[in-house]
Amino acid sequence: MTENPMPDTPNANPETSPADPAFWDAKYGDAAFLYGTRPNAFLTGQAWRLPPSARILMVGDGEGRNGVWLAEQGHRVVSVDFSPRALQKATRLALDRGVRLTTICADVTDWDWPEAAYDAAIAIFLHVRPEVRRPVHRCMLHAVRPGGLVLVESFAPDQLRYGTGGPKDPDMLHPADALAADFTDADILELEESVVTLGEGPGHQGPAAVTHLAARRTDKA
Repeated sequence: MTENPMPDTPNANPETSPADPAFWDAKYGDAAFLYGTRPNAFLTGQAWRLPPSARILMVGDGEGRNGVWLAEQGHRVVSVDFSPRALQKATRLALDRGVRLTTICADVTDWDWPEAAYDAAIAIFLHVRPEVRRPVHRCMLHAVRPGGLVLVESFAPDQLRYGTGGPKDPDMLHPADALAADFTDADILELEESVVTLGEGPGHQGPAAVTHLAARRTDKA
């Protein structure tokens, strides 16, 4: 649910699944931050679209590097994740940085999502089972007010060539046309597949194929 599994990570229990919080609790068990403590580059590059003091929902925020950075920018951030261990580390990071971060431990594939409660909903490398991808994205869109922003960065199908993070199941990777279909009634501001160089802790290092989406909720969504 949180940022993507690397099956060869030694702390991950091979008997658990990435759909199981215990899998992620094991991956996040070390004191070090698996994906580092610096924010994601796509997020920082899109932050200009956010209004001042925005109320932001971080979906699958993991150890909190992105939610904490947004809080440092003066935003009011709620980070939701289903790994208690991840949220413990996110809370610690927020305390270390002197900012406030609200955390919710929940599975976003089975959660009572808010409606029109946020200025933005953001998911960075959130990969869920294929059958629930569209429902989760629709819930993200409806969690923001009309005119609110949705940001998504996912691994694209070509990521299987690079092996620098992400699911090994091609059905869990997100081509641009799939995201376009998920947000068909939104105002899509940016949507592209590209190759970037990741430097996000030991979990994401090197060239990676990603899909970026920035969209706004319309009154019709």
